[in-house]
Amino acid sequence: MALPATIYRLRIDLSDVDRGVYEALDLRLARHPSETLRYLITRTLAYCLSYEDGVAFSKGGLSSTDQAPVAIHDPTGRLVAWIDIGSPSAERLHKASKAADRVAIFTTADPELLQRDAASKGVFRASEIPIFRIDPDFVEALEPHLDRNTALEVLHTDGHLYVTVDGQTLDGAVRRIWLAPPEG
Repeated sequence: MALPATIYRLRIDLSDVDRGVYEALDLRLARHPSETLRYLITRTLAYCLSYEDGVAFSKGGLSSTDQAPVAIHDPTGRLVAWIDIGSPSAERLHKASKAADRVAIFTTADPELLQRDAASKGVFRASEIPIFRIDPDFVEALEPHLDRNTALEVLHTDGHLYVTVDGQTLDGAVRRIWLAPPEG
């Protein structure tokens, strides 16, 4: 018998100063048994840093290879943005960039690996795909503070993240680079 997903309830006061987004979020995330806490945190931060009307986590979670972990749909249901987490393959990014107007990657991994893979295999509109590298030490420091019912304050300003949880503020950089150099 397969292990069931664990449900996390995260109440987040989001202040994304860089984008002018201020929201109170009450999220329920299903953590698949094979999903690491690092991935769950990165997925949550990607949701926050991409927040706009129509944003949602995929229904299939990790088991869905045909859906983005986080996606944005317009009111008609059309896929506007595919937001991937971790180290998606060049093939997956190629498919995503044909399916959505925008694609973004949020990762704690070395972005050069993604860039090399994309360059060797060719990804449609690769020069338009940002990689947001979140400091892995920052995500690791958040792990012991996250439980199944957690309140967080997330502040994003000048490319830096500040997360207050359990009365402690942790901070880390978010660096934006591109999957490929600009064309032309």
